[in-house]
Amino acid sequence: MTLVIARTREELTTARASFGTIALVPTMGALHEGHRSLIRRARGLAGTVAVSIFVNPLQFGPGEDLDRYPRTFPEDLAICAEEGVGLIFAPTVDVMYPEGKGAGVTINSGEMGTIVEGAARPGHFDGVLTVVNKLFNLVRPEIAVFGEKDAQQLAMIRRMVADLNIPVWIDGCPTVREKDGLALSSRNRYLSAPERVTALSLSMALRVGAALAPDGPAKVLEAAHTVLGGALEADPPLELDYLVLVDPTTFREVGDDYVGPAVLAVAGRVGSTHLIDNIPLYLAPLPISES
Repeated sequence: MTLVIARTREELTTARASFGTIALVPTMGALHEGHRSLIRRARGLAGTVAVSIFVNPLQFGPGEDLDRYPRTFPEDLAICAEEGVGLIFAPTVDVMYPEGKGAGVTINSGEMGTIVEGAARPGHFDGVLTVVNKLFNLVRPEIAVFGEKDAQQLAMIRRMVADLNIPVWIDGCPTVREKDGLALSSRNRYLSAPERVTALSLSMALRVGAALAPDGPAKVLEAAHTVLGGALEADPPLELDYLVLVDPTTFREVGDDYVGPAVLAVAGRVGSTHLIDNIPLYLAPLPISES
């Protein structure tokens, strides 16, 4: 299959007409093995895989890393070709926001957009949902594939699709990790060697906390906080944004008596790098085996 690159709305419309069913993988570029896993998943779901590559200014807050976010289009193009992608949509900011950044109509992410990651990054999810909705309208995929590492983002996109009656099936893929356990992220390349050591406390805290799921929410959080305690005093230190145990659909924090599926989510900064991670778990006592 020949890889088609569209950079304008007109080019995308022309290209879209030549494809059948499409599974879209929205990205901001700087592709890595995690993105490869999304593309491979998409390849099994539709006749054509489309990858969007767009660093969306609307989801970056003041002082965040918009200007230095890695832009590696030649390398991204090579990965897409290797993985059998049929269409790349790589628009400029002017194509996506012809009225100017934030000047047009945008999506309000509601209460869910103001909690957990939304509390740490006000307005972030308004920008995410706005660009995802625009990509859906432009590419017109039947399916879209997202990573579960951004668990709140995935939950919010599912909510948007349901609430706004958008005819796109949302598929989630498990988090891909590096050999040391760090969740793959385009921002990992910012980390120095000492910063990476501190960053590993995030995934370690999640594993330790999840292991205590049969003991209930309080024990899960206590164990995870204990692991992070050392990272807060490390050199360089972790600056913790949050560690929460939440309902996977609403992202509201669960109570001490909660039983059911949950997500243990963590975020923080190491140096100037913002990192997030999570692990799904099921909060319920282990059944008592009969002797």
